[in-house]
Amino acid sequence: MALAAGTRLGPYEILGSIGAGGMGEVYKARDPRIGREVAIKILPAALAADADRLRRFEQEVQAVGALNHPNILTIYDVGTHDGAPYIVSELLEGETLRERLSGGPLPQRRAIEYAAAIARGLAAAHEKGIVHRDLKPENLFLTKDGRVKILDFGLAKLTHVDLAATATNAPTMAQPTEPGVVLGTVGYMSPEQVRGKPTDPRADLFSFGAILYEMLAGRRAFRGETAAETMTAILKEDPPDLIVAGAAVAPALDRLIRHCLEKAPEQRFQAAGDLAFALEALSGVSVPSGAAPAGKAAAQRRLWPAAVALAGLLAVALAYWLGRGTAKAPAAPVYHRLTFRNGRVETARFSPDGKTILYGGAWGGQPVEIFMTRPESPESTPLGLPDADILSVSSSGELALSLHRRFLEAFETRGTLARRPFAGGAPRQILENVIEADWSPSGGTQETGLAIVRRAGAECRLEFPAGKVLYQTSGLLTNIRFSPQGDHIAFLDHPQATDDKGSVDLLDLAGSRRVLSANWSTIGGLAWSSDGHEIWVTGSREQATRALYGVGLNGRERLILRDAGDLTLQDIARDGRILAAHENVHRGIVALPAGQDQGRDLSWFDRSASNEISSDGHMVLFTETGEGAARGYQTFLRSVDGSPPVQLGSGIGTSISPDGKWVLASQESGDLMILPTGPGEPKRFSAAGFRYGWSAWFPDGRRIAALGSEPSHGIRCYVLDRDGGQPRSITPEGVVWKPEVSPDGKWLAAPIAQRGPLLFPVEGGEPRPISGAGEDTIPIQWTPDGRALFIYTLGELPARIERLDLATGRRELVRQITPPDPAGIHLIGPVAITPDGKSCVYTYRRILSDLFLIEGLR
Repeated sequence: MALAAGTRLGPYEILGSIGAGGMGEVYKARDPRIGREVAIKILPAALAADADRLRRFEQEVQAVGALNHPNILTIYDVGTHDGAPYIVSELLEGETLRERLSGGPLPQRRAIEYAAAIARGLAAAHEKGIVHRDLKPENLFLTKDGRVKILDFGLAKLTHVDLAATATNAPTMAQPTEPGVVLGTVGYMSPEQVRGKPTDPRADLFSFGAILYEMLAGRRAFRGETAAETMTAILKEDPPDLIVAGAAVAPALDRLIRHCLEKAPEQRFQAAGDLAFALEALSGVSVPSGAAPAGKAAAQRRLWPAAVALAGLLAVALAYWLGRGTAKAPAAPVYHRLTFRNGRVETARFSPDGKTILYGGAWGGQPVEIFMTRPESPESTPLGLPDADILSVSSSGELALSLHRRFLEAFETRGTLARRPFAGGAPRQILENVIEADWSPSGGTQETGLAIVRRAGAECRLEFPAGKVLYQTSGLLTNIRFSPQGDHIAFLDHPQATDDKGSVDLLDLAGSRRVLSANWSTIGGLAWSSDGHEIWVTGSREQATRALYGVGLNGRERLILRDAGDLTLQDIARDGRILAAHENVHRGIVALPAGQDQGRDLSWFDRSASNEISSDGHMVLFTETGEGAARGYQTFLRSVDGSPPVQLGSGIGTSISPDGKWVLASQESGDLMILPTGPGEPKRFSAAGFRYGWSAWFPDGRRIAALGSEPSHGIRCYVLDRDGGQPRSITPEGVVWKPEVSPDGKWLAAPIAQRGPLLFPVEGGEPRPISGAGEDTIPIQWTPDGRALFIYTLGELPARIERLDLATGRRELVRQITPPDPAGIHLIGPVAITPDGKSCVYTYRRILSDLFLIEGLR
């Protein structure tokens, strides 16, 4: 009998039904103790009386509860209700792989990405002695933030328990709706399951191969008119060639799939970890040239040299994994996973002897903390340094730390620089608001041996020693690293702090700078090669995933490693081993309508960022910047009820007009566009040498307050007339955020770098300080009477929206906001709120990562 909304199961309140299957009914519920929404699977009481069904349900709890992996469904709790047992798990938003495949086959790159994630999840389960035995597209879930989750271990077999006595010689299949006898699903069962033989992890790898085949071909690998015909095909037939099935697939990937689908278990891959590695090695392989669209021919010609080199590497790697390698073949890279918790790795460094690894990890939504680990152990030991991250380790073992490190932009952090001996002791604070730091190889333990990056007004400065400026820019400098000889500093130079585009630069100690490699669409992570002849970086061009490259001192680039997902290089040891974080980055938006404590996730693709909510709280203006926005930045308008958004045009949408008929969108070209939300013609603001950024409407709907820059000037705020005319500057240089216009149109609230927000009279005059505001305070809305501002503080987690009284400086909490799942969240913002303070929308950025030690790279 279905449970009605409002029914309570222990502490949980049922919100509604999600679905039902052979293993029970699933409901959406809420845990009021911590305000978290969960999923609850219930085995009906009538079926709980079936001892075998109950045993398998309990087995699901035992199997999944023993696992803690980002690619496997997380179990929170178990209980019983009216004699029926239930499991409480994380509530996932997204779709099953089956639902995704209803739209046709997947692109090769996406299929490999999903497959590698599934293989990593299976590897974690198999290491615990757990075999899934019912792997199929229905049991694979694609979350909105881009992760793959393996579901339903209800048929899992604990291989350390002898179940051979319960085996039968009958075919181990039945319809999934039959109670108590589902031992696999026709079409995805391994031959040994079909024959009723005992199974081991290799049975899952057969099912995996059938799923990967279907992802690429858009049709099942084994399918007959009847279940008996399908089982016969599994036992005796091979699936059609992928090319015959209409899929443009690289030959190496086709061979990998067929290796999974060998009839005899001993002829397949022998471990899911090996399979995951082989897939990760294949992540950069292109489809056969004859299958490539003509429009990509020029890009393929540019990539040909790298493709030839990579093809050679893959041939060796695949030969190794298929058992055909020779003693003369070079060794493939070897991965050692070092972290196993849900969250993110910030920074990691080798100790001077290379045997110990220090890293800053933020697990389960907690602040970053420094841990110590060694490659031979899966355990990480905290150093007793909470809310601290590691920046550098000197040759003598002195640690350079960042205390209370926080993100002010998506890629800019600041913290208090401190030092501490590796052996222990309390950190000694040195400087505040430091972005980066690195020890000189000959720096010893003195502060004079530290190069640092910090802000001075609107400028970002690289100093060595502290106080001596070697280079400065209005953008952002990150990842500073001394050369092994200590005579040069390599770093990444980002033109804007709001994105990770940039170049690889080299600086000598006299301040002479060279750009070695430019025009990266995303770049983050840098270290010198062990011989000092190259600078290794992780980056990409044209919005692809980040791979590992070597950049020579002459600027020559070479691809070293491409993985199935983003890599961020952390450090390189003297013997050539590297530390790298494998990352899954997602940016999303959450709306909190009036009177609701539970937000609605309005994310559209993989990188959604909201900038404004309409005055009535009904519409959200947001921008897509990731892979989903194939043509660059795209502006959307979406209702808070969750209905599909309307794409308005290109650029970053920043403001909705008072009448709701127009939005402002800044373009990558530096122009400013007025886009209609309905019928109408767009209007472009363009001026030679002038670049516009964040902008906002005046209440009269005729004027615009826009951040911009012109030749020989930094960023400041201008007033534009929507009908044209010369822009008029009204603030000094150094404005860092979108201006907020007062209800009477007479004042602008705008934050200035290193000073915080000020009130600027629109018609001219001296600015007024805002009592009660700090350096990192961001105004986000005026109250209707103009007497107060809604504000939040950059870098706070959770974020706090406060009402700041302009006369008294008194701050009053309005809302505290954080996503329901805080794991991996490292930044909240921008934040927007309606004038009445009742509805708001915010952007969050989540990074889920694992740290790997990789050997064998050259």
